[in-house]
Amino acid sequence: MNHEGLCVGSRGAVYAAHVLTTLPLFPLNTVLVPGLVMPLHIFEPRYCELIESLLSNPDKNAREFGIIAVRDGRSLEENGVEALYDVGTAAVLRNVDRVEDGLFDIVTLGSRRFLIQDVDISAPLATATVEFLDEPTGDVSPRQLQQVAQRFTTYRTVLGGRFDDGDASTDDLPEEATVLSYLITASMVLPTNERQALLSAVDAQERLTLASTLLARENAIISALSAVPAIDLLPPISSPN
Repeated sequence: MNHEGLCVGSRGAVYAAHVLTTLPLFPLNTVLVPGLVMPLHIFEPRYCELIESLLSNPDKNAREFGIIAVRDGRSLEENGVEALYDVGTAAVLRNVDRVEDGLFDIVTLGSRRFLIQDVDISAPLATATVEFLDEPTGDVSPRQLQQVAQRFTTYRTVLGGRFDDGDASTDDLPEEATVLSYLITASMVLPTNERQALLSAVDAQERLTLASTLLARENAIISALSAVPAIDLLPPISSPN
């Protein structure tokens, strides 16, 4: 981080960031998006201890840990920090159910993105020194918003099995660029690296530009094949816990 409050990601992207802080890490083979609810089953002792520690914090809004995506075919245990992407999302603990044998079923909410500066894997529970990232909008034009909203409406319409619904409306979509960009990021059926690229975008304008390109590609494939992604056949969320 330099004196102007900027930090640089591994691919050279420059982010506005703030004070360094430490977060316990929970590596997954999926990407958590700000605003997305994610349920998890916690069974490994180190993560059960993490939940116990979070529950001991009287400030419910401070019960957070870092969810970071793992690169396909890699693991933190075998590949070290090179297995991890450098931008993740803090997950706030919202609901906890204790189940048999001291295990937990939890519900988390994605809150704010972070950029990893350093990872400590010397203890069973990995921790990271991170900087939380701002959420700039960028120069998003009304035309860009309209285009990406229409492409997303077409995409979600056909995902619902309605291939000939030419009257689908964009009226129920959020008008705020950042919110729309994360809604699309969370909703598309994408491989981890492409969803991660959307999460890692510097601002909403960059995220919407990439999302529009991906939506155009997916809509063209769906139109050509008259088939939608097999959502039920996607691999389930898994973790080293």
